[in-house]
Amino acid sequence: MIRTIALPVIFVTSAVIALAADQSGNSEEPGEFDVEPPILKQNLSDELAEAGPPDGDIARCEQRLERAKRNAAGAERLWKIGVLAKVEVEQRALKVIKCEAELASARVAQAKEGVAEQETRVASGETTKQELDVAKAALAQLVEAEQKAVAKRESAELESAETNLRRQQKLLKLGSGRKSDVTNAEEKLAELKAPKN
Repeated sequence: MIRTIALPVIFVTSAVIALAADQSGNSEEPGEFDVEPPILKQNLSDELAEAGPPDGDIARCEQRLERAKRNAAGAERLWKIGVLAKVEVEQRALKVIKCEAELASARVAQAKEGVAEQETRVASGETTKQELDVAKAALAQLVEAEQKAVAKRESAELESAETNLRRQQKLLKLGSGRKSDVTNAEEKLAELKAPKN
């Protein structure tokens, strides 16, 4: 019984293989290796990435922030059901805070460029001093928002480093951790606590 089924299957398989080999040999289209591979994102130079308009930088920061918020949104629920570790939940929340700080910095940079442009226009007489004052006031508000976002990021990073150090010390005490992990966590915490110039 098996021989009667196996013989036609082998015959059909060999016919299909022979037909496929015959068609690939006669094809006039270029083969797989005749086409250059696509340029990968990580192979692009930083100069090309910086050459984009400043609005693109803000848009990129906004996209990263939205993606980070989406990733962090369901993390708490995933932790409760056991899919994610608590560390991953904390890292996702920290990423949201970091993205908010990057976005605030990008907005300040764009506002500074706008103020510089307004100053040149006022000097040339194209716009009034009142418009420059409005732009400077907006810049002051954005700088204040940036300072708050940076302070929030620094405190969140410090809190995360302290939590990581406690976690690594507890793991070492239980025999699951390594002394080098505790040392790395201590160095990271000391680096974050060090005064900035």
